[in-house]
Amino acid sequence: MPVISRELEAEILRLHHAEGWRVGTIARQLQVHYSAVRRVLTQAGIVLAPQRTRPSKLDAYVPFIQDTFTRYPTLRASRLYRMVRERGYAGGPDHFRHLMARYRPRLAAEAYLRLRTLAGEQGQIDWAHFGKFVVGRARRPLMAFVMVLSYSRHLFVRFYLSATMASFLDGHVQAFTYFNAVPRTLLYDNLRSAVLERVHDAIRFHPTLLELAAWYHFQPRPVAVARGNEKGRVERSIRFVRERFFAARRFADMADLNAQALAWCAGEAAERPCPEDRTRSVRACFQEEQPRLLALPSEPFPCQEHVMVRAGKTPYVRFDLNDYSIPHTHVRRSLELLATLDTVRIVDGADVIAVHARSFDRGAQIEDAAHIQALVDHKRAGRAHRAIDRLHHAAPSAARFFKLAAERGVHLGSLTRGLIDLLDTHGAAGLEAALTAALAEDAAHLGAVRHFIDLQRAQRAARPPVAVTLPEDPRVRALTVRPHKLTDYEQLARESTDERSDDACDDDALERGHDGNDEPVT
Repeated sequence: MPVISRELEAEILRLHHAEGWRVGTIARQLQVHYSAVRRVLTQAGIVLAPQRTRPSKLDAYVPFIQDTFTRYPTLRASRLYRMVRERGYAGGPDHFRHLMARYRPRLAAEAYLRLRTLAGEQGQIDWAHFGKFVVGRARRPLMAFVMVLSYSRHLFVRFYLSATMASFLDGHVQAFTYFNAVPRTLLYDNLRSAVLERVHDAIRFHPTLLELAAWYHFQPRPVAVARGNEKGRVERSIRFVRERFFAARRFADMADLNAQALAWCAGEAAERPCPEDRTRSVRACFQEEQPRLLALPSEPFPCQEHVMVRAGKTPYVRFDLNDYSIPHTHVRRSLELLATLDTVRIVDGADVIAVHARSFDRGAQIEDAAHIQALVDHKRAGRAHRAIDRLHHAAPSAARFFKLAAERGVHLGSLTRGLIDLLDTHGAAGLEAALTAALAEDAAHLGAVRHFIDLQRAQRAARPPVAVTLPEDPRVRALTVRPHKLTDYEQLARESTDERSDDACDDDALERGHDGNDEPVT
């Protein structure tokens, strides 16, 4: 509804009373909508003639439309348009959709009570999505676990790279440790991690959540369906985190982000005025609330994730998009994997056979050198596999180079040994540059790689790396080799060529039965 100034209202009334202008004339001359002019005149007590409206194509169908909306108040205008078209309506769909706003029943506005809680009685929990976070080749969802105490509005936030059950449990444990206490009731949205099934008031909680509740002695309670106002405190806290903490925030990694979030919760977030009593800070209200919270148990809840994995032919098991090495003696078995947010343990029965740092990358191989070395020692064929794997990790272009070499019938074993030697002497960067240059020239053989490595070395004016391994015999190590001039080697080459030429002439003469003077040989 347009806002009309006092001066414009006075001008509208003057033109109507003094000049006798009609509503349409006033609207055109003052460049305001005619409905605004009619409103000003009506509020001044002036009775205006009702507006004459032209008959509409829809008039005959209005009773049918009203009856349909009475039975189906949420029916879409596009479906209703097809229904009246079948009954003879000849108007267009856009104008029909515009007119439906007049006849669709309006829902009555619902009023909500302001909910208040006692100190220490309730906490609210929810997940919030904060975009994507790149870890190596993986783009993980950046999720924030948010818990807020309903009385004091003291806030805890921690970021994770997933919203799995393991992250959900760890968020609870970290929040309880931060508050050094537990609320008596925790209010959840209808999350899959909290509520498995719900039919009206019949609720089936997640059994792991019930184990957590029994450990910390709190009562889990989901909000009613379509009642977001019941968890408005955590919703406003998430918006507060987005605007006051995360916006334009710079961080190096997840550890840095969570360290900044924890400092912010204990600093700026705790010093803000409490919404229930703006004369006090959140920190002051929390100090009043904390004695009424439940005490922590002696040990935190174990948050590790249990997964059954299957080891194939290779000594690796896959978990969360990555491969973790195991001893080669445990291939082709079903194993149990215990994962936390920091470590991955692989168990066979009661024996822990591997422990790795957890990776959130994609397609990475997390290896224990002892596992691979044991396989190499056990099976010689593993050495070649390890050499190729080492080349692929050191020089990404090696995969395409090997593929092209295989298509052209190059001996892959000799090629692998030669590339490993070049990797040891010239490093990963030099080998990668040489492989890239060789592929650009469509030359998939070892000589091309050596050529480009020598070319790079010449451009840098560097001396060639020479790896010499001498025996332990002291006589060999004390031996001095005197270098000769290259002209001496050229002279030897010419003399050898002349001798071969003379021998060839003698052989020809013997075959003809003559000596060198064309005399018969007797």
